[in-house]
Amino acid sequence: MTHQIIDSINADALKADLPRFDVGDTVNVHVRIVEGDKERVQVFQGTLISRKGRGIDEMMTVRRIVGKIGVERTWPINSPLVAKVEVVRRADARRAKLYFLRDRVGKSRRLRDRRRGMKHVDGLNTVG
Repeated sequence: MTHQIIDSINADALKADLPRFDVGDTVNVHVRIVEGDKERVQVFQGTLISRKGRGIDEMMTVRRIVGKIGVERTWPINSPLVAKVEVVRRADARRAKLYFLRDRVGKSRRLRDRRRGMKHVDGLNTVG
């Protein structure tokens, strides 16, 4: 009973314009950055390695390589700091969490593409 009341209150804060994105996809996360009184949007592109939680508490972790060093950032999906999420490329992941990519280097880090055979599924549009 109580969790239904909490879910109904949190339903107003949920984002409705998010595309369908799953673990393994390469995503562009447009993040609002506030510096003093100025605000700008910075794009963080990487592989989605984790989604945790549900509803208002859902979190995503995106990993990318910058100068041979792995960088991971974690955001609440429904955060006002996340302006937009774009799916660049879809990949076939056989696990719910791709933490094993932290240990991979070179070509073994690549994930298999999922575009083949997925043309008729709704919500699977990619950018580019």
